[in-house]
Amino acid sequence: MFKILIDTCVWLDLAKDYQQLAVLAALEELVQQGEIELVLPRTILDEFARNKDRVMEQSSRSISSTLKRVKEVVEKFGDPQQKSVVISQLNDVDHRLPILGEAAIEMVSRIERLFANTSVIEIFDTVKLRAAQRAIDKRAPFHRQRNGIDDAILIELYADLIEVDAVAGNQFAFISHNTHDFSHPNANKKLPHPDIRACFSATRSLYFTSLSEALQYIQPEQFEDLVIEHNWVEEPRRLTEIIEAIDEFTTKVWYNRHQVLREKIEEGIVEIVEKEIFPIKDHETRPIQRDIWEGALRSAGKVEERFGLDDLGPWDDFEWGMINGKLSALRWVLGEEWDMLDT
Repeated sequence: MFKILIDTCVWLDLAKDYQQLAVLAALEELVQQGEIELVLPRTILDEFARNKDRVMEQSSRSISSTLKRVKEVVEKFGDPQQKSVVISQLNDVDHRLPILGEAAIEMVSRIERLFANTSVIEIFDTVKLRAAQRAIDKRAPFHRQRNGIDDAILIELYADLIEVDAVAGNQFAFISHNTHDFSHPNANKKLPHPDIRACFSATRSLYFTSLSEALQYIQPEQFEDLVIEHNWVEEPRRLTEIIEAIDEFTTKVWYNRHQVLREKIEEGIVEIVEKEIFPIKDHETRPIQRDIWEGALRSAGKVEERFGLDDLGPWDDFEWGMINGKLSALRWVLGEEWDMLDT
């Protein structure tokens, strides 16, 4: 079994990037299958809890502020002939920002479920003392001018782990994006700093700067299959697509109602009048003003030219229900109440 310690920065980067969903899903499955066991120090649990709200907020806010500035520049300096197209595309992105924020919430929730099913390792005073000694000696991760003791605690706890857990067959991995503090300063960043090099070996204890690379090393074939399985993510529809679909279904619903009214007129149930008189007693047989009806006929002709008669019904009850349901759902997405079918 591989026991892996994942630094807080890796968890936070995972939470803010929904494109890493496949990697997170693969990690979840490998943990569930018993191929991997997470090493979760108390410091990582606490640090993640302190920073998760910031990550969720920033995941969409940073894009939103950038988008706002871009819109202002396009409005002020953009090519008049291309401006409307560019603004439309930016509005599409703007429409998807709330979804990105919700995606970060989902990532955080999944990470916290992993944490909830993992035993938390408390930090003993002996570990803290050795971490403090690193600071006194200015050994990595204290070789830089500014650093906190949490990183030193992590490496000291990891050193204890690989020393105490000497069960045959167990392997270990330390994974961090913090290459400034843990990686070799003058060589390949995928190599550990000389001050912590003693914690690592060629096979039993490994150093990684990428979670995906670590998982691929641990279970190459299985990881690849899991990534392929989970890598398909539905992209949210663009705003312009939604608006175009709403327009199509609104028009078709209107046309169907127009045809019903036409039948009532032909059967003498509804009368064409020169001027409607209000109030109307019976809306089922409400007369229609001649100029309004003539305008409706012209509009119906344009609809027939646009879609063709074959795509305008007649529809059976199921098809008619689907059209109304689609219109209601699309309008709901953009803020209308359910069952809003006015035309």
